[in-house]
Amino acid sequence: MGYVLPEEWDTHYKDGRGFRLLGDAERAVLSEHVPAPVCGQALDVGCGTGGLAAFLAGIGYQVDGIDYPDNALIRARTEHAGAERVRWLRLNIEQDDLAELSEGYDLITLRLMFPFLRDRTRVLHALGERLRPGGALVVITPTTSHTPPERRDIALDEDEISLLMAGWKETERLAVDELAVLILRGPCHTAIRAVEKLPPTPHAVTGALAVVTDTAGRVLLGRSTRGMWELPGGKTSGGEGFEAAAVRELEEETGLVAAESDAHVLTVLVDDSHGVPRLTAVVRVTAWSGTPTNRERELFVRWEWLELQALSHIGDVFAPAAQALDAVWPGIIPGLPPVHAYPLATVQPPVPGESAEAVRLREKMADAVIAGGWAPSAPVQEALRTVPRHRYTPEKDLRTAYADDLAVVTRRDDAGRATSSVSAAWLQADMVESLHLRPGASVYEAGSGGYNAELIAHVIGPGGQVVTVDIDPYVVHRTRRFTAEAGSGRVVALHGDGALGAPPRHVPRGRFDASVITHNVWDVAPAWREQLTEGGHLLLPLEIHGYTRAITLQRQGDVLHARGFTHCGFVRDQGEHAHTTPVIDLLDGQLQIRFADGHPVTTEGLEKALRGPRHEVATGVTMGSGVYFGSLQLFAATTLPSFCRLAVDRARRARRHRHGAHRPSGRTPAVDRQAPPPVPRHPHSRSPPGTPDLATCTGPTSPSRNWSSSTGKDGVACPRATTSDCFTPLASPSRPPPPGSAPNSPTSSTAPAAGTGNSSSWPSSSRSSDADATANSPVA
Repeated sequence: MGYVLPEEWDTHYKDGRGFRLLGDAERAVLSEHVPAPVCGQALDVGCGTGGLAAFLAGIGYQVDGIDYPDNALIRARTEHAGAERVRWLRLNIEQDDLAELSEGYDLITLRLMFPFLRDRTRVLHALGERLRPGGALVVITPTTSHTPPERRDIALDEDEISLLMAGWKETERLAVDELAVLILRGPCHTAIRAVEKLPPTPHAVTGALAVVTDTAGRVLLGRSTRGMWELPGGKTSGGEGFEAAAVRELEEETGLVAAESDAHVLTVLVDDSHGVPRLTAVVRVTAWSGTPTNRERELFVRWEWLELQALSHIGDVFAPAAQALDAVWPGIIPGLPPVHAYPLATVQPPVPGESAEAVRLREKMADAVIAGGWAPSAPVQEALRTVPRHRYTPEKDLRTAYADDLAVVTRRDDAGRATSSVSAAWLQADMVESLHLRPGASVYEAGSGGYNAELIAHVIGPGGQVVTVDIDPYVVHRTRRFTAEAGSGRVVALHGDGALGAPPRHVPRGRFDASVITHNVWDVAPAWREQLTEGGHLLLPLEIHGYTRAITLQRQGDVLHARGFTHCGFVRDQGEHAHTTPVIDLLDGQLQIRFADGHPVTTEGLEKALRGPRHEVATGVTMGSGVYFGSLQLFAATTLPSFCRLAVDRARRARRHRHGAHRPSGRTPAVDRQAPPPVPRHPHSRSPPGTPDLATCTGPTSPSRNWSSSTGKDGVACPRATTSDCFTPLASPSRPPPPGSAPNSPTSSTAPAAGTGNSSSWPSSSRSSDADATANSPVA
């Protein structure tokens, strides 16, 4: 049939044409193998004039019939006006946002339309995700064995049918009226593997692979006749460069045309194939024209645009192609073998492209954050609506990337603890607001990831710059790649110790206008104050005897004055200045005592008391209405000698239950926790502005805190962080944690540390781990 343009299909139906009618044998097969359950829902993709949709409604389904030619739906509504259980929708299954569809279906049908799909694998995966448990996806299609040669573009051959049926838990194939009826159930995922081809000619091989994305951010891959996915590309010819080889192979294999000036060599990968050295240049193509066409049918079955987050379960991928994809989007394909990579100092322009669903979910996220009161200013609101958060977490699905109250973990250590993440959007917005940024500002960030830095870059505009430093080289590499792909060009990512500040050549002449520390710290590093301009703001998640607050400090001379705070919890600091917390197990590890300042005391008699009868003793402390309980926590933590916290080790407890351990007899001791916040003004609000102030701690001092008796410029007592570093206690509105959050809840035996050190040393956090963690996730 050869139709490509929507207008051709519209004319087809307008002229009164259609496809073969649904036969009695097909009706019988459907009635027998996929009968309608109670309240069953069905989706008929490519419904045409509606014959199948009307039949499914007749056997008890509530049906969504979708197609994109207007005249097809006009005829469907006219010819099946009595089908009351059918909803007709104009949707292009390959291009449109599918938000109008239901979240789950018991039956999805594709009758006489699957051969017309260009990106078959992507569509099949997307539809499979919408199946309810026990649901079925049914493909009814002609086969090439029963189709004349001149019409085989409307049919599937056996190789294509085998690929279609791969990865499903249950498959059944029936033959009806010279049609193949394929009934597929269960997940349609095939674990991805990097696989090799046959041995190449025994000499060193050099080649180039082109990485191309479309306007929706999907990457172009070809299904080869070898049964694997590949990127466009091939061997270099003669003395041509990698850029020339990439654009030549791209046109020869797919028909897409690109200029060498739009081809950028990102890195050269070195490995071996069956003992033969292989050098592969990864070439990012940032602009192209044309429509993908299979020009080398002896090598490829077809070309498809695939979603990035789906790459981890598409089956076999040619090993160099898998490595190349991971070079462009680090972390996108898990479990790859090591390869030598030689990055090139290439300045790559950003590559636009995102789906309508990504735009919609970003707007929804921004609306929720704004409604919660976390982004009152227009520049921050605009940044939330503009910066593509999902492009900094490409391994995650769009719903996870744009959940406004969820931190996305992007890196873990060998023990499974989070070391880098992208914070909850509400927390990032609040922290950016707290920096009081102006257009053209220079900002320092300790702890990288990309998204948080780009939010700041958007707020400060074209004249500004963000310098972000991280101690993990992988995180730095990932940040550089993502900011190159989707950034503003105003973010500089550097590898180093965040506690030491920015390297001198990256410090502006007038110092930074603002600085943000995006990992837990227990002290103020001298460099953070020294590199901050007079009147500039420093925001850091400070642990105070085990309780974390993201405190906004403003420099006035040599004093840092506290201006406000937000409850939060971030990834732990790392490096030589990282702080650890002594932990003592109780009740066989069911409980723990954590000494946040590193000075454990004897626990003699405590086990006996915990196993004994319950006693209640009044503290003598009363709190008035409207006073937040967190104030009492900090008051106790900063005034009681030898302060410690009793906590449940959730991770160990979960492991014990998985292995059949029983809870000890007696009452489980109370766990230190945050109090619930006041009732919010809005369902998305985590705290109403103007919440009562945090109690200022000016009473008796704890020996381990070494509170200074000196005063700041305003005459308020302040803790001494180092010999000359001082900040005043908080005197501005505080914000309690979001509903349901537990920002300081321990999850392992290495609980967050606390303390501000003393005048003789500053064991400051030098972890330049990802900025982006959340108060909602204790592990982050």
